[in-house]
Amino acid sequence: MRGGAVFLWAVLATIVLIAVGIFGTLIASGRIVLNPAPSSTPTPLATVAPVVDPTYDVLVLNATPQEGLAAQTKDLIVEAGWPVDSVTASGAGVTDFAETTVYYAFPEDEAAARGLAETVLGGAQVAQSDVYQPADDPATADVDESAVKQLVVVVGLDRTTNPPSPSATPAS
Repeated sequence: MRGGAVFLWAVLATIVLIAVGIFGTLIASGRIVLNPAPSSTPTPLATVAPVVDPTYDVLVLNATPQEGLAAQTKDLIVEAGWPVDSVTASGAGVTDFAETTVYYAFPEDEAAARGLAETVLGGAQVAQSDVYQPADDPATADVDESAVKQLVVVVGLDRTTNPPSPSATPAS
């Protein structure tokens, strides 16, 4: 019996030593930190105040299957003070865009995009994107692209007469 007890103590000691060795290795490699430094409080992102700025050209794209939404949106924008010749309405390459979004190209254009989205359109998403850059015009080839002020409104399914309802979850 004495030999069995010695053997069990040896097995237990071996397991403890292996566990302590693994734990020590994890601490030494930095995978486990015993006294973590307190995390800094995140600073809230500065919110850009919306500004209605009719000096921007606006391209309105209808990305829905409903005809005439780009023209209706153009009329809203013109009624809000934009010159008729600075607002263009057209169709988009897709007809299933979910939410109406105002895109701007440069950070300094965000306030105008928010103004158009919130004040004129009554609420729309706002996003920065380099996809909708001002068109390359040979007459303005020497002009800095950031000097061209343009916003793009992509009209989504949320503005259609009968917006699609969320798809039903199949019964299991």
